[in-house]
Amino acid sequence: MTDTATARSAWVLLIGGLAGWIAAVTLTIERFKLFTDPGYVPSCSINPILSCGSVMATDQAALFGFPNPIIGIVGFSVVVTLGVLTVAGVRFPRWIWGGLWLGTALGVVFIGWLIFQSLYRINALCPYCIVVWAIITPLLAVVTDQLWGRSRGPLGVIAEWRWTFVAVFYAVVLLLVFLRFQDYWLSLV
Repeated sequence: MTDTATARSAWVLLIGGLAGWIAAVTLTIERFKLFTDPGYVPSCSINPILSCGSVMATDQAALFGFPNPIIGIVGFSVVVTLGVLTVAGVRFPRWIWGGLWLGTALGVVFIGWLIFQSLYRINALCPYCIVVWAIITPLLAVVTDQLWGRSRGPLGVIAEWRWTFVAVFYAVVLLLVFLRFQDYWLSLV
């Protein structure tokens, strides 16, 4: 059995994958510049809160012993490849979509951990990381619909409510970011 994605889903995969890949590549380049020149100030270090330089210097930024954005380069390369092929009308077996769903779901879990670390341990936000945070949940929603959009039962309900889950994720993250750094944000007004 093979499944074809809708044109909208295919384009979301392609554009979301490209945006995530570009953010991951940019972060990797910035990280290597920081490795070679300790005095380098990354382009995404804007102020005390939006400062990827301070995020990159932490253990959390290389959880598996290498810079986390390398995981993004690999993962988003897969998404871009599948997005290009899907836009071209290629049909994939269901297990391909299942693998993409699993990888994206693990990405959401990893992003959730990174959000917690950024807010409550590192005390800074990385703008390029925020791009990845914003992209991963819509990608999961698209792949969830591809897998279970025509299902009945709990999986069908999850697929039906997928965009609500994305909106709730965004709202919770924005609220947490505001609450964590509210003194700084309110000082700007």
